[in-house]
Amino acid sequence: MMTIREIRHVIPSHATTDGAGVKIQRSIGASPMFRLDPFLMLDEFYSDNPDDYIAGFPSHPHRGFETVTYMLDGHMRHEDHLGNKGDLRAGDVQWMTAAHGIIHSEMPQQTEGRMRGFQLWINLPAAEKMKPAAWQDIPAATIPDVALEGAHVRVIAGLLSAGDREVSGPIHGVSTKPVYFDVVLEPNATFETDLPTGHSAFVYLYEGNAFVGERSAPLDLRAAATLGEGDRVRIKAGPQGASFLLLAAKPLNEPVVQYGPFVMNTREEIEQALSDYRDGTLAA
Repeated sequence: MMTIREIRHVIPSHATTDGAGVKIQRSIGASPMFRLDPFLMLDEFYSDNPDDYIAGFPSHPHRGFETVTYMLDGHMRHEDHLGNKGDLRAGDVQWMTAAHGIIHSEMPQQTEGRMRGFQLWINLPAAEKMKPAAWQDIPAATIPDVALEGAHVRVIAGLLSAGDREVSGPIHGVSTKPVYFDVVLEPNATFETDLPTGHSAFVYLYEGNAFVGERSAPLDLRAAATLGEGDRVRIKAGPQGASFLLLAAKPLNEPVVQYGPFVMNTREEIEQALSDYRDGTLAA
């Protein structure tokens, strides 16, 4: 018997800045108590005003986790210490595994127009935190866009199982077995899909209005609604239609010690990361 997941907690997003002053809305990760294992952070950046994003994210380090950048609008350029360069445009995704360490920048390649997208941080298990850094750009054209009744679903990671459709996203081999769907619903349409039992899951509504589960609990705009236990999710759009991210992943159940861009399991490991960064060996 299928069990529909219901809303457990709501984590409102808070306006803040990051990088060199980019304006963002942060929900997951706004404070340590607002994490959802293995998710560390979700930021939404969205502005038509270049003053809000033009300074970008100059060179900075990471260690111990993965970053997933998903562009809805605009043009962002990635460069890192390994010599990798990549351009992110509307619909593109970059999946970066910082692991042992990476030093990179993410800079807007536009001086006007809309910049919109998301950055998600996913923790790595202790056994993988010091493996070599890696990254991949996933062009929009390689991400399945599945048309369902009243819905379109971009399957970035995980398996979409809806009705008689099963579609896998282009991301594979990640130990947390993530699910990452971008769902656009027509007014009053309903979306249902299976989710792995035991996965942590949340919904982030970025446009419109919608309701979750058999209780039809309303989603708050620009808030992360964490979901309770179950093996299926049901979301119904309101009269405005709805656009939302559905994210799920296998929890690690390991201690988390974070200091800015470093996420490890102990304080000693954080101190080592800081020492390595000072010595120039963080990303060696």
